[in-house]
Amino acid sequence: MTDQKKSRMAKTAKDLEVYRLAYGIAMEVFEISRSWPREERYALTDQVRRCSRAVCANLREAWAKRRYPAHFISKLTDADAENSETDTWLDFAKDSGCLSPEQHECLSGKVSQVGRMLGAILRNSDSFCRPPTTDHRQRTTDN
Repeated sequence: MTDQKKSRMAKTAKDLEVYRLAYGIAMEVFEISRSWPREERYALTDQVRRCSRAVCANLREAWAKRRYPAHFISKLTDADAENSETDTWLDFAKDSGCLSPEQHECLSGKVSQVGRMLGAILRNSDSFCRPPTTDHRQRTTDN
């Protein structure tokens, strides 16, 4: 089922396939980077962890703001930018010997998939946005 169809059923951003994939990438990056050299802690490790997690954070913000199409698109664009940054840091990790070529290929493939999914959501943002609600109870399930 595509995220576009699932958006009609999703109660939270966590229900979206793109969110689950991005979250999995962030957790995989965390686990792999635990063994990286200590001297790379601030230059590489923190950077790749931060941007991989920011994809998820921006998706959650976009979901919460989907009643405002411009804000929704802005936050999705931020998620896409963080996803691209993640890919760049994965390149540095591979080229510095912190990631094996196989690990890099696997993670980069997943990052590319997230990028394609975000692009599809951006192209079809109207189907994700919804009109403002006056029911305050609904807002508790937006995140």
